[in-house]
Amino acid sequence: MNHPTASLASLPIPRGPRKGTRHFLRDDDLSPADQARVLDLAADLKRAPYDAKPLAGPRTVAMIFDKQTLRTQASFAAGIAELGGHPMLVDGALAGIGVRESVDDVARVLGRQASVIVWRTFEQSRLEAMAEHSGVPVVNALTDEFHPCQLLADLLTIREQKGELAGLTVAFLGDGACNMGNSWLLAGATAGLHVRISSPEGYAPGAAMVDAAAAIAAGTGGSAVLEADPHAAVAGADVVVTDTWISMGKEDEAAPRAQVFGPYSVSAALFAEAKPDAIAMHCLPAYRGKEIDAEVIDGPRSVVWDEAENRRHAQKAVLTWLLEEEDRG
Repeated sequence: MNHPTASLASLPIPRGPRKGTRHFLRDDDLSPADQARVLDLAADLKRAPYDAKPLAGPRTVAMIFDKQTLRTQASFAAGIAELGGHPMLVDGALAGIGVRESVDDVARVLGRQASVIVWRTFEQSRLEAMAEHSGVPVVNALTDEFHPCQLLADLLTIREQKGELAGLTVAFLGDGACNMGNSWLLAGATAGLHVRISSPEGYAPGAAMVDAAAAIAAGTGGSAVLEADPHAAVAGADVVVTDTWISMGKEDEAAPRAQVFGPYSVSAALFAEAKPDAIAMHCLPAYRGKEIDAEVIDGPRSVVWDEAENRRHAQKAVLTWLLEEEDRG
């Protein structure tokens, strides 16, 4: 069910921290119903990007970046402004979070200055500490363990291309033990997708993550499986996804990883083993000739640039949904 943007424009504004504050720290913080609601909001906000102003005031959203960023910073800053708010950039290095001041104390300070905190950082535990002590909603803009905002953008993109999500098959090729592998398992299962993670030995998601996704899928009709053979993973898939083989902080592993991951590269030949109308996805930055061929990422069935744009719409929807939940108390 779609939710018209007209109702968003009159969204009541919460007045300070409330008991039971909702956060978006990992993909399974959203139930299937929550996820569907956020995706509906994202579609509405994309159709009418300037109609809803839940951050009018302007209210401030603190954005903290401890890791390199382009799409995350640009999409959050633009989206916050479109929602009528003020994006306040906090330099993670200058703040010295966890070094100069504890995460707990920083959370208590920022929670008095901002209506929402968006943080791109390393350990998930840092984000959880921020949420515990801030008193305002906290959004995961990427951690070593999860990248949930990217997954919402990806799901929005798939829904635009394919219609209903439930029942579609997604093959993720590459480093399944990274944040994207984890998030595809959880978010894909929540959406009722059949998720296949295909990785070399030693690079698969942890068993606990696969089990968590399988438990979710049992209630949504989806599935979450590991498939070491990239050809078997791609066969008949509706969506083929990859990511860089070299995650931030692992640049010194570039050469050995290139050898290990070579068979998992999304070449034109491998992509042809998916359905004839399959789409190719990559969250960027991309390295053509490594994890994906230029012919695929720049080809007619690539939706990579739609993904990049949809970060803004999906994140606006997350912020709006969190404010709705905050107002409900």
